[in-house]
Amino acid sequence: MLFNISHNDKKTKKTIIDLVGKPFGILDNLRLKGIGSPRLLIVKASQEIGTIVNKNNATKYASIELRPNGILIGFQSQLEVYVLVIPFYKLVVFKPGNLITFHIDHHFISIDASKNSQKTRAFMAKIENQKLKQPYEFIN
Repeated sequence: MLFNISHNDKKTKKTIIDLVGKPFGILDNLRLKGIGSPRLLIVKASQEIGTIVNKNNATKYASIELRPNGILIGFQSQLEVYVLVIPFYKLVVFKPGNLITFHIDHHFISIDASKNSQKTRAFMAKIENQKLKQPYEFIN
């Protein structure tokens, strides 16, 4: 789900917490050796996200925050801050070449993983390990 988090909205915060959990505490942050990704260059995005990101001509960057039950991919457009909330059970990751593409439903963001590749790979391993710890949801 895509949210504009520029303004302090309690309903939006509650929805995000319901989807991916509360932010990790300091001890968990230290145990995981960080819960945030390095700055990532956005190469391609779905139509809705692309429209938002391409409002200005500045270079488009994103960052990823790890949460107990998913990830938040944050990016900025003009003065607005947006976040793509992806619970682990809906997260699909493709890694063709130097790109990493995160999918949820009809949204996707492709990032260039060639810069800071060692840090990016280490952070992707954290995401994969955290995702493996999650119980699977079976749909009848």
